[in-house]
Amino acid sequence: VQLQASGGGLVKAGGSMRLSCGASERTFSRYASGWFRQAPGKEREFVAGISRGGGTTNYADSVKGRFIISVDKSKSTVYLQMNNLKPEDTAVYYCSARPNAINSAAYSTGYAYWGQGTQVTVSS
Repeated sequence: VQLQASGGGLVKAGGSMRLSCGASERTFSRYASGWFRQAPGKEREFVAGISRGGGTTNYADSVKGRFIISVDKSKSTVYLQMNNLKPEDTAVYYCSARPNAINSAAYSTGYAYWGQGTQVTVSS
């Protein structure tokens, strides 16, 4: 399974950005998925997850109410809509896929496949 993340860039605080994660056909119909991020000098942390098929979502407390994860199974793409961005959201964002599970997980070891990462920078 190959994942391709895109959509990162530079945005001012309070702005919005949408990340996309493309995959091979029907990947997200078969796998749960998640977004993680890693800031310089910090460990990779969970951001948001979505179940296989998209029925259940979960979020880190730090992004709850601001970020929305969704899946377009017909396009084999998972999105992360990020609103009201803050400088502390600056990080490399990674998408991931979790086989053999219905629900997403909030720990990185729960995922077998990873995209290459896309940089998100939020200026103050």
